[in-house]
Amino acid sequence: MESPVHNVGAWLARRAASGGDRLAVVDDARRLDYRTLHERTSRCAALLSRRGVGRGDRVGLLLTNRSAYLELVFAAAQLGAMAVPVNARLTAREVAIILADCAPRVLVHEASLAPVAEKACAGAGSPLRIACGGAADEYEAGLDEVEPLRHVEPVSPDHPMLLMYTSGTTGQPKGALLPQRKTLYNSLNAQLFFDLTREDRVLVALPLFHSFGLSILALPTLYAGGSLILQSRFDPHSVWQAVDREGVTFFGGVPTQFQRLLELLEAGPAGRYDLGSLRFLFTAGAAASPALVRSFQRHRLLLKQGFGQTETSILCCLDARDAIRKAGSVGRPVFHAEVRVVTRTSVELEPADWRDAAVGETGEIVVRGPITMLGYWNRPEATAQTLRGEWLRTGDLASVDDEGFISLVDRVRDMYVSGGENVYPAEVEAVYAEHPAVAEIAVVASPDPRWGEVGLAYIVPAAGAGLDPDALRAWGRERLAGFKLPKRFIEVRALPRTPSGKIQKHRLAGANAAG
Repeated sequence: MESPVHNVGAWLARRAASGGDRLAVVDDARRLDYRTLHERTSRCAALLSRRGVGRGDRVGLLLTNRSAYLELVFAAAQLGAMAVPVNARLTAREVAIILADCAPRVLVHEASLAPVAEKACAGAGSPLRIACGGAADEYEAGLDEVEPLRHVEPVSPDHPMLLMYTSGTTGQPKGALLPQRKTLYNSLNAQLFFDLTREDRVLVALPLFHSFGLSILALPTLYAGGSLILQSRFDPHSVWQAVDREGVTFFGGVPTQFQRLLELLEAGPAGRYDLGSLRFLFTAGAAASPALVRSFQRHRLLLKQGFGQTETSILCCLDARDAIRKAGSVGRPVFHAEVRVVTRTSVELEPADWRDAAVGETGEIVVRGPITMLGYWNRPEATAQTLRGEWLRTGDLASVDDEGFISLVDRVRDMYVSGGENVYPAEVEAVYAEHPAVAEIAVVASPDPRWGEVGLAYIVPAAGAGLDPDALRAWGRERLAGFKLPKRFIEVRALPRTPSGKIQKHRLAGANAAG
């Protein structure tokens, strides 16, 4: 049954009514209480409506962390539309692919990204563009021109709210269609695990165009009535300064970021920052090493671990009392979901025939419940591969110990994480396969002390061509975001293959060749 009660877009009105003078959002430009945030969001809904946005439409967001990001997410939901977060680090070519796929009615973009937005829109049906920030702030001017829209569109719990893109093994980005219920139950899971209250002040230096920043940190904080401190980019000194200045109670990041934060702390001097307000730190996106957890403990800081993905948001959490004892684990399943680890042989069968992995046995993580996506936008085959009845296959391999704690082992899918960003080798390979000097290419992950993992590209040159790493980097920079570019290009005579012709990437990984 459809009702405004199910609409996440109504949350801010309720918060404004019960505690409107409480601090809601701080960014580089403004400090907003809940009453003002609700007012701005209602005006944003009116602005979008005036631009033709209605139920079922898409609103593209090519923005860095600012209050407008959250205003647009809630305003789109209020109208029954979908916000489409777009990675602000992508090239115009990559943005154009996403826009062509989802056909947004409007694209709101950073004024500084106008050249990228203009080029991307030209190849994607030319959605209406609204610039945010800069000398001529079209977004702010638009808010001033309209009266607040108070109507909240009635929706069902399964009504789409967010369309978040992730690349895949095919090399083409896929939009995970995330319903209203997912935002609610993910916020409930976060509230239970983080012990979130209206007294919390949560720092978000992770980009809001990722699920971690938006769905695990920002939206649950606003649901609980807490305060968000937004930073437009990650900088270790700025993070510790914000904790000191704003009384931050917790924040999240990926392990590579926490490594840099730790290095700054250990560089001294002792007491440089007042970190007494921190209840804990939270990391996800990749497995944190036990050594990293223990290093923060030496500074009397608790680093808790979690695990999730765009299609589900947070799946597992490691509670405070177990953070050291079970360091290296991602914890137990969240409250509002059913999570299993299924044997690798049975997971290929129908769900009724799945068999749970034994203690210590490696299997694939699967989940069902209100936190799962509806499917992939316009990708029925990819949806069928991931959604199996009520269950969602995560593609991540793990084991369970005798206390029910889950530890990540490997990935089923050909993906690695570089500086907190997911990189799918198939996407990189597809770009370089078009280069005239490349006959064949295989990209694999390699450990990196700063970024966690980086890509190595093994290339069989085309007949008569040589390997020119600088030219290959220049080619990639025009077509791929920087974090996707291979760090090294390695020339090989042939790629190792199975008798059926499949490339054996495990025989390439870790190779030490110049390039």
